[in-house]
Amino acid sequence: MAQSPALAAVFEPVQPPSTFEETVERLGTAIRLGILAPGTRLPSERELAEQLGISRSTLRQAITTLVQSGHLQSVRGRGGGTFVVQEPPLAEAVPGALPGDFHETLGLRRMIETGAAVLAAEQGTAEDIQRLRATIASMEQPADFDVYRRADVAFHVGIAEATRVPRVVALMTEVQGLLTELIAHIAHPPEVLGHANAEHVRIADALARRDAAAAVALLRRHLAGTEHILEGLRRG
Repeated sequence: MAQSPALAAVFEPVQPPSTFEETVERLGTAIRLGILAPGTRLPSERELAEQLGISRSTLRQAITTLVQSGHLQSVRGRGGGTFVVQEPPLAEAVPGALPGDFHETLGLRRMIETGAAVLAAEQGTAEDIQRLRATIASMEQPADFDVYRRADVAFHVGIAEATRVPRVVALMTEVQGLLTELIAHIAHPPEVLGHANAEHVRIADALARRDAAAAVALLRRHLAGTEHILEGLRRG
């Protein structure tokens, strides 16, 4: 399996003592965010257990849990294996009141994303910018919100990947997973999505110019907009 920085973060060794729970969380989040794309075949049990640094019995428990939750499917016979389902759940949350600690998640996001923008402006390559623009294009006419959201995640994780710092990629992936759970609580008007994607364009342009100050200012305004939408459109 090709190891992009985001995928490499998914398959880092899991830390004890909660190896089972962390394995379920990490793989489940990667599937929901599209880092492990629909149809992706997971490595063999032996290989994946070695990559994650866990026992094969713990891995089997985690895989079984993710099959039962609708994230993975097991196929027997020649060409079989464990695959990401074609339409995985995007979020676990259901519409309703936002959790009481949601401001903490938003604060964490501001810190990680603005710092990543500075490094991305310094370290990013033309190929990084090209990938960002490709994700922006896929958000122009999305088939549905799940398609938009996964491309949105790819855009923000792409900024982290441009930093060339694997830990930043891992943190960005984690915070995007938390944000996806928050976004599941609100409506998604097309006007809001269109406005947000126009901001993506301006952020990518600033990164392409290596203008870190402009990228940070644009990103902070973009994040503040999401926070206002969460406050204004949340139910309950």
